[in-house]
Amino acid sequence: MEAAEIELDRRVIAREELGEALAASAAETTAVTGAEGEQKTLPSPASVPGSIVPPWREGLPVTVPDYQRILGVLDERQPAGQGPLKAREITVKLGLQTMSAKVERVRSKARRLAERGWLVQETSGMFSAGRRPVAVPGVGSSA
Repeated sequence: MEAAEIELDRRVIAREELGEALAASAAETTAVTGAEGEQKTLPSPASVPGSIVPPWREGLPVTVPDYQRILGVLDERQPAGQGPLKAREITVKLGLQTMSAKVERVRSKARRLAERGWLVQETSGMFSAGRRPVAVPGVGSSA
């Protein structure tokens, strides 16, 4: 049963990453060159089925519940002046079992949030609240 659960978790993560790659590809494909120069208009960053988390920018909410919960755990710590958390500690705060598959799933999601500017990943592998703009791969001049 545990092996099946681990395999299911791997498939869920793979599906999320595939959806993310497809969303990025769709954003590149649907970018439209404006009449004035090479300005690109990208589709709305709102979540669509299969997409994960868009890069952070001011006023943009995360609409995927799993990611909202991870952000919530870390955002609660910031005003209290508490430090960053390891993925295992986030898993405990979320009320999940600390099986390695569950911890890895949380770690994967926290890394994804950090890559997109929603969280800060410390060199030690710990995560803390913090928002910052990030460069979006594939968006920019097409020269």
